[in-house]
Amino acid sequence: MDSFVELYRASNALEAHALKGALEQQGVMVRLLGEALAGGTGELPVDSQEVGLLVQRRHLEKANAVLEQYHQSQAPWQCPSCGEQNDGHFETCWRCGGVPQK
Repeated sequence: MDSFVELYRASNALEAHALKGALEQQGVMVRLLGEALAGGTGELPVDSQEVGLLVQRRHLEKANAVLEQYHQSQAPWQCPSCGEQNDGHFETCWRCGGVPQK
């Protein structure tokens, strides 16, 4: 059996499940570690609410590529039309509707 290694610590269960879905679409099996602690929100330290994503060691390279793509999609971007700074999760500029250059 292939051993599992920690790939990433998501800040919450929502982020963890989004990444899990993206990884599984690429054929990477994922185990989540610590998602049951979300019920302790407000009573546990913030860092104990992180959810670990574990992947098989043999899929680590592919998983890191998916993770890199995720981080790039979260990076802020500047609108080429109006110059407004937008958060990475916006697909269009909130001010003018412009789209980021690829």
